[in-house]
Amino acid sequence: MVKLALNMLYVSILETIIENIDAGVHVVNSEGKTIFYNEIMGELEGLDIDEVMGKNILEIFPSLCEDTSTLLTVMKYRKPIYNKNQSYLNNYGKQINTINSTIPFRISPEKYGAVEIAKDITKVKELSEKVHILQQELITQDPEKENVKGYTFKSIIGEDDEFLNMISYAKTASKSSSTVLLYGETGTGKELFAQSIHYASDRSNKPFIAQNCAAIPDSLLEGILFGTVKGSFTGAINRPGLFEQAHGGTLLLDEINSMGLQLQTKLLRVLQEGYIRRVGGLNDIPCDVRIIATTNEKPEKAIELGLLRKDLYYRINVINIRIPPLRDRKTDIALLSEHFIKKFNTILRKDVWGISNEVKNAFFHYDWPGNVRELENQIESAMNMVTKDHILKANHFSNNMKGLFEGKKAGIDYKLVIHDSVTLNEALESIEIELINNALKECSYNITKSAKRLGIKRQSLQHKIKRYGIRIEG
Repeated sequence: MVKLALNMLYVSILETIIENIDAGVHVVNSEGKTIFYNEIMGELEGLDIDEVMGKNILEIFPSLCEDTSTLLTVMKYRKPIYNKNQSYLNNYGKQINTINSTIPFRISPEKYGAVEIAKDITKVKELSEKVHILQQELITQDPEKENVKGYTFKSIIGEDDEFLNMISYAKTASKSSSTVLLYGETGTGKELFAQSIHYASDRSNKPFIAQNCAAIPDSLLEGILFGTVKGSFTGAINRPGLFEQAHGGTLLLDEINSMGLQLQTKLLRVLQEGYIRRVGGLNDIPCDVRIIATTNEKPEKAIELGLLRKDLYYRINVINIRIPPLRDRKTDIALLSEHFIKKFNTILRKDVWGISNEVKNAFFHYDWPGNVRELENQIESAMNMVTKDHILKANHFSNNMKGLFEGKKAGIDYKLVIHDSVTLNEALESIEIELINNALKECSYNITKSAKRLGIKRQSLQHKIKRYGIRIEG
């Protein structure tokens, strides 16, 4: 009796969960007849629950057959199918586009049913169609026109030694056609580097196409990358993919660590063999495309987490460029701030000349998790708040930055008490020693960076370190 009550409780809990999850659920028995169908699935497929319950799957969806229905396929082979794109018609002729995960379950030793969990991707598919159209329009423009070009190396702002080394390395990489892997945190400027490499290369008069691998499900991304053949699935038409569209040029695969492992395998084959095959097609199509891939996570960590295939990593990691985060190139903050102020003076019709010392010091002590993009957004936000001022001050910045200014000044607040025994020179020397020590500590005891931070020459800093007997750690 207790066991029966528990079973009824579990069934009640399961039904409550299924009815309230944000996904369609369709369950069929061993005969292919519907035994459970929730409201979300009905909304996806344009059907009422009463129209579906107790009916065979092929009766409800006449465009499907035993080989194309994922529910019938998993019952036949008794193996699950995950994240499969399906396009089919209901009995009213409405087209449905879903991503399905379908799992078999055993009813008896010889009989299996199946449960399907579906997500609607109609809107995503419509967006991907627009992406295709816009990219094709861009490609058909005259590549010689200046307004078609994007970023170049002149667009990259920075004087930090390590950053300049990466720029120099990228310029050298532009003379090659080898695959490039760019690693950098979000907002460090990976696409800026990728475009600069392309427009400095021999491929500069050919297309540069960028595709974010995290923005679209793999089932759609495969068609976008490799193209489709009419009839390969319901609604499919003959269309070239991005590899064909970028022929002779460069294809940027942004956030490649977000691409599914199965699609990574297909991409690896394309990179190794130099040709693609459209989804549903039989013909091999040669393609001459330079790949620049980016990842916002350390490749080694992505491999460890199972997000990036090791063999694909070795294939794309021919030229490796690691863009340092803004917290590691803080000497560039003032330069970047000046650049963004000039930019937004033009856009917003302002007359801002610079940032206050308080803001400058706060910027220097902030870690900038969003990197250069966050700095740009903060400058833009503050400039929108400026009315008559010519200097950006703490009160111009958004609430999430004000904690840097309130009660914890980023600069050093010196309150000197002059005693008879302390001369002015001695007091100034004490301040100078503290400033030097702070700069050295903040710049990890890098002499060049510390000198830039202090606004003096490297040789001058070395002379002062020796004069004051300052100890260099590390």
